[in-house]
Amino acid sequence: MPFLACRGLSPAQNLTKRSHFGLSKKKKEEQALMTTPTRRILRRVIVTPFQRFLQTEASGGILLIIFTALALLWANSPWSDSYVELWNSTVGVQFGDWSLYKALILWVNDGLMAIFFFLVGLEIKREVMLGELSSVRQAALPFFAAIGGMLVPALLFLLLQAGRPGAEGWGIPMATDIAFSLGILSLLGKRVPLSMKIFLTAFAIVDDIGAVLVIALFYTSEIDTSYLYMGLGLFVIPLLMNVMNVRKKMAYFIIGGIIWYFFLKSGIHPTVAGIMMAFTVPITSRIRVQDFIEEVNNGLVVFEQFKDDEESKLLNYEQMASVGAIEGATKHVQPPLQKLEHMLHSGVAFVVLPIFALANAGVIFEGGSAALTAPLTISIALGLLLGKMLGVSLFSWISVRLGLANLPAGTSWLQLMALGILGGVGFTMALFIANLAFTDAVLLNQAKMGILMGSSVAGVAAFIILRMTLPKPLPDPEEMPIQG
Repeated sequence: MPFLACRGLSPAQNLTKRSHFGLSKKKKEEQALMTTPTRRILRRVIVTPFQRFLQTEASGGILLIIFTALALLWANSPWSDSYVELWNSTVGVQFGDWSLYKALILWVNDGLMAIFFFLVGLEIKREVMLGELSSVRQAALPFFAAIGGMLVPALLFLLLQAGRPGAEGWGIPMATDIAFSLGILSLLGKRVPLSMKIFLTAFAIVDDIGAVLVIALFYTSEIDTSYLYMGLGLFVIPLLMNVMNVRKKMAYFIIGGIIWYFFLKSGIHPTVAGIMMAFTVPITSRIRVQDFIEEVNNGLVVFEQFKDDEESKLLNYEQMASVGAIEGATKHVQPPLQKLEHMLHSGVAFVVLPIFALANAGVIFEGGSAALTAPLTISIALGLLLGKMLGVSLFSWISVRLGLANLPAGTSWLQLMALGILGGVGFTMALFIANLAFTDAVLLNQAKMGILMGSSVAGVAAFIILRMTLPKPLPDPEEMPIQG
């Protein structure tokens, strides 16, 4: 990197660098001219559309749908045996006498998903400390909606599964997939008011908190207290790091990895370690925004002083020093929590969750209509679709009638009901809980089928209702044709 090579050099050293780079200037310009047409074509045909796809809100949900379809096709193809063999193959690491071997699907569900839950924890902390859940009034409606959206689906499921072997899956219809639900909502574009997006996001985050508690309290195997105590004891370290304002990301990752291992061995689901570690990451910046502005302005003043020096294509010593100061200020003004969120978001959306979908969504359609109409399948589908709609709508209506909360601006009761239905897109979190709830292959397959049915119908139904009830956006004046 040129900046790293030249930073901190004396004026004489910089002059040497200029001469060195100047020798190949003509050659570089000729190469650039030769490759420019090809680069333009590649950028227009491949790079730019791909960048636009990654930047759209719906892209993560679209990728999940694609990988879910791939999993379904693979699991029901002539090569279905390879699908099962791949995810059940044993993979591990060993150092001397220490080793850790697990099935590949468990590395995905216990390992990769810990990163997902770490990101969820960061989002929860941000919303609770500074966002939509930071005040009682702001959090009231999403809180009551999420409580209803968890209780009613679980109760409906238990009512339908009373006395049946599938009753262990009562936590499955409680889940909401925030990536899928927001992705579907974003397909409606500018028609969706900001208040509606904020409500759905806050509601889904409260739902995530509930799901994490359910996993920790009810879907945990036998506990090895010695490993649990070691993990909890080590958790004191990141807490102290937070108090001491330690901001090195790698330090949190290393101690988090050790705590993850102890939780894994203890029987507590290791993804809980991801949530806990997220709560210890500092949320404050090292310098104030005003200090950052002053530092940047001071650096720009230096550049302004040398703006007439057009002969040189390289920065001088003073300019490089200013760049270094601006870079340092840019680093210090960003809270570690936000930096980690930004760093992990794309990796989770475009790597972790698609791999999870590929590994877990491979429902084998055996038994024809009998599998589709199995009691467990129907119970989960109804819990996600009907239970979420009733729970979110009913608890929201009660909270508003009692004066505890207000409807989001520009949102009708019918649209709120549609958001409740959209909350029934359980997918990722529902599949995750299903894997914890069932060890029987038949029950697990039926549970996955119910999740896919309920989530698909909920997504389509919510989209149709919102498309019919949301006003069409006003045309952008800048995009309107010029008359005359």
